[in-house]
Amino acid sequence: MTDSSSITFESLENRTRFLSGLYSELLENGIRYFFPGATLERVSQGAEQMPGLLGAVPSGGQVEFEWMGSGYSLSASSKLSDHERRLLRSIGMVLSARYQLLTNQALAAQSFQLFRGLPEDRFVSAFLDPTPHTSAEAVAGLTDRIADAIEVLRTSSMSTYENRRIATGVLLFGSMPEPCHIPPQTPKRALRYSHLLTSIRSFHRLCDGLRTLALVDQDGLLAELIDVHDWAEPYRDMPLAVPPPAQYADHCRATLCGGHICLILSPNGEIKIYADGVPVFRFIDGKWRLVDARYRYDLWKKTIGNAALADRLFSVALNLTESRRGALFVVLDDRESATKLLSQPDLLDHLNHDDLMDGITSKDQLHYLLRDKSILDVPSTVLENIARIDGAVVLCPDANLLAFGAILHHHSAEEALNRTVEGGRTTAAIAASHFGTVLKISEDGLISMYRGGQCLWEM
Repeated sequence: MTDSSSITFESLENRTRFLSGLYSELLENGIRYFFPGATLERVSQGAEQMPGLLGAVPSGGQVEFEWMGSGYSLSASSKLSDHERRLLRSIGMVLSARYQLLTNQALAAQSFQLFRGLPEDRFVSAFLDPTPHTSAEAVAGLTDRIADAIEVLRTSSMSTYENRRIATGVLLFGSMPEPCHIPPQTPKRALRYSHLLTSIRSFHRLCDGLRTLALVDQDGLLAELIDVHDWAEPYRDMPLAVPPPAQYADHCRATLCGGHICLILSPNGEIKIYADGVPVFRFIDGKWRLVDARYRYDLWKKTIGNAALADRLFSVALNLTESRRGALFVVLDDRESATKLLSQPDLLDHLNHDDLMDGITSKDQLHYLLRDKSILDVPSTVLENIARIDGAVVLCPDANLLAFGAILHHHSAEEALNRTVEGGRTTAAIAASHFGTVLKISEDGLISMYRGGQCLWEM
């Protein structure tokens, strides 16, 4: 006769082994989701332990850590930024707290609803506010306002109103004191800001995300509606760490103080998250992306070596992404290399007198409008229009405009091969990056920086 205690032990051992395998796989999937360009390897196998991300120590482009007794190595082409390491810890925090919740019978029985939604949304939430994810008790007892707000925007993105895509947004009131805004006085019977609101037809008419936002208190309740421009007004003169797109400058300023977090569903169907005055996450093309705007802008500015030029091009690029228009900016290391990259008729200082005399019209007859101009003296709106013309905008390091709408030369066989597997704009960016620094704006809303034939970042 089989001893019942041995059956119980075997059942417990099998459950533990199953959960261990499941949560190891969830960790690996989560890391590969947010770090697609890195290599994750399990380098050692140890005795199974309660999950916890231990010893995440960066060494150049490599991070080594332990998870459930196993050793892992995460290798990237460059050293992980502060935000990337923070995201790695957030993934481990969420999964560890959920594992603890499942193994706590008293809490698990009443907390199954906390597993609703996508794990990636919870990773984003824990990055922005780790408080609801620090333990099983925190997961079961605290409202995850950020995950709720993401679910509202996700549900809204799949709906239309009068045959138009829905655009909306929310400001989550922060927990840190700030002099310009006091916590909202939440009305009695206030509704929780959750996916249930989306079943109310008129809900989507309350705020458009661009000018008006829903204000949610620290308990996750819909407290009032605000004008984002008015909310950001006290911070009008405060500098921003990263140039914002013109359309969302107020949203960045609204989060400069107090720990407020702003989430937007844009007219393009993209979810944007702002915190600490900068964009932090984007959900675009069915995938979350860590923007890491401060780190990437600083790298761009340092490589360009001209802060005013870097600022102007970066902000114009962000504006172009909102209209989903592609463009290519090339800042050459040396003005003389323009002749290697461009045809003579594309250069602004090229004068085609023969065509003028013959009465033949050509694009270079309009070059006088921008010849000998610094783009720092050209209005941003004009620069955006120039960038929309097929071809590249090419500049000197001192911000002088050399060409616009230019077709770039591709010299190497490798670049010719890339043309067959990459888009024409990507091939041009790779070729031009051998002569300087390139900012590529894709029609799908992504921005990429190229240098030395390599893509250094994409956001």
